[in-house]
Amino acid sequence: MKLKDSETYKNLARAYASECQARTRYEFIEYGARYNEYKNIADVVDEIVYQEFNHARMLYTFIQDGDDKQIDNISFEAGFPFREKWDLMDNLRLAAQDEKDEIEMYGQFAATANKEGFPEIAGLFFQIRQVEEYHRTIFNELYEQMKNKTLYKKDKAVTWVCADCGYSAVGTEPWDECPLCKAKRGSVKLILLAKMANTKYVAR
Repeated sequence: MKLKDSETYKNLARAYASECQARTRYEFIEYGARYNEYKNIADVVDEIVYQEFNHARMLYTFIQDGDDKQIDNISFEAGFPFREKWDLMDNLRLAAQDEKDEIEMYGQFAATANKEGFPEIAGLFFQIRQVEEYHRTIFNELYEQMKNKTLYKKDKAVTWVCADCGYSAVGTEPWDECPLCKAKRGSVKLILLAKMANTKYVAR
């Protein structure tokens, strides 16, 4: 079976459209975080934004690897979420839900690609699925810490670090204003268990 005659071809296009939309939705969240002076939440989300861009880039590359020199249109039917509003905490929760939906989508796409005889594309879908699991964990943890007011308040003393100048101090809470560079609390590096445990998601 040729790729352009397969369901996998349409799934590549669906996945590409999904990644492009996810990237834009998360840019909205990043913008909201910076607007509300949560600089380090914005930085974490910006990292995810760039990863979604690279997912789209790889999907686009597989679409373009076919025999056609120019693809004028790939027709497919799909639905996409429009859940997010303009509340930062709620948007983090909704982003985690978006990632859960993508995890399910990529599992189905990988199974179809294997069935149709495209193991390399199935591998791509599976690898992206692993990263989306990590993204979901990050969004969930950011949401839970905001909801429980534990972004900058811990039960035990930890080391807080200013991302702007590197100043650090140990305590259950960081400073409101960095003693060294005067950056606001939003510049304090976040303590995220998901990032510390990221080796779980490394492909074996």
